[in-house]
Amino acid sequence: MNETQAAATPTGLTRTINLRVNGTDYTRSVQTRKTLADFLREDLGLTGTHLGCEHGVCGACTVRVGGEIVRSCLMFAVQCNGAEVQTIEGVAPEPGQLNSVQQAFWDHHGLQCGFCTPGMVLTAMDLLSRNSDPSEKDVREAMGGNLCRCTGYQFIVESVLAAATAEHEADRKAQR
Repeated sequence: MNETQAAATPTGLTRTINLRVNGTDYTRSVQTRKTLADFLREDLGLTGTHLGCEHGVCGACTVRVGGEIVRSCLMFAVQCNGAEVQTIEGVAPEPGQLNSVQQAFWDHHGLQCGFCTPGMVLTAMDLLSRNSDPSEKDVREAMGGNLCRCTGYQFIVESVLAAATAEHEADRKAQR
């Protein structure tokens, strides 16, 4: 069966997809109606991608596909055939370490229950990749599509601003 052929199973049509998730290549047969979020969680065991509203509103399922943040609950896994996907499990520089955004969330209390945190971290990373010196307004606008019921957002905003500062300091040290 090639990419354009689909096989019928008792539960629907399946397609074989090839994708890279967090630097690892995968080839899997997947139901054509399965969302990327369900594929990541159920087929690959990457449960850091959370499901909240399943309507693309809350941001808990945010991942990167081809370098762009997407709501994985609104995307079918078959749409990612040939794509590179990054989940929260793939953002740390080394196992057991945190990246600068994760560290800032930890240091500045940008998380409480942790349910929204993976989507918040990936959204913050996306913002900082486009704007290395965001204002508070920039952060609030970028994070506005991610819902949190615990923090009131102030600590999240402070965490993102602190991550930007930490990344600037790291860049200055690297230039010395």
